[in-house]
Amino acid sequence: MSTAIHVLNGPNLNRLGRREPAIYGTTTLAEIEALCRQEAGDSPLAFRQTNWEGQLIDWVHEAIDAAGALVINPAGLSFTSVSLLDALKMFPGPLIELHISNVHRREPLYHHSYVSTVATAVIAGLGAEGYPVAVRAAKRLLAAG
Repeated sequence: MSTAIHVLNGPNLNRLGRREPAIYGTTTLAEIEALCRQEAGDSPLAFRQTNWEGQLIDWVHEAIDAAGALVINPAGLSFTSVSLLDALKMFPGPLIELHISNVHRREPLYHHSYVSTVATAVIAGLGAEGYPVAVRAAKRLLAAG
């Protein structure tokens, strides 16, 4: 089994640091990537972001073949994409869904995530710090077998 961890980010997360800082904070996606790489240590880590649903699905397909664990912040696609859900159903390893904000304290449209139905774990509301927590958890889940 691969020890690689793939961290995938969906639409609008490239705007972190400038996008609604009262909700998402001021940490940029580049800074989050650095936090993830530091936490991953010697574990191989792929870190990607796209605004395109099809690209995110293609990366999930790559992770199915190459990654041991997957951390995904699908952003708005969490609540709308059955196609992303279908791709994630095929991922055989630990799958951690991540949200920067606590989606359950937000508007009702954010309360039902399709991704949560297949996720091993869900992290929400820790801000940018949720990312290294998710990478640490993915490493532990991989080590546990």
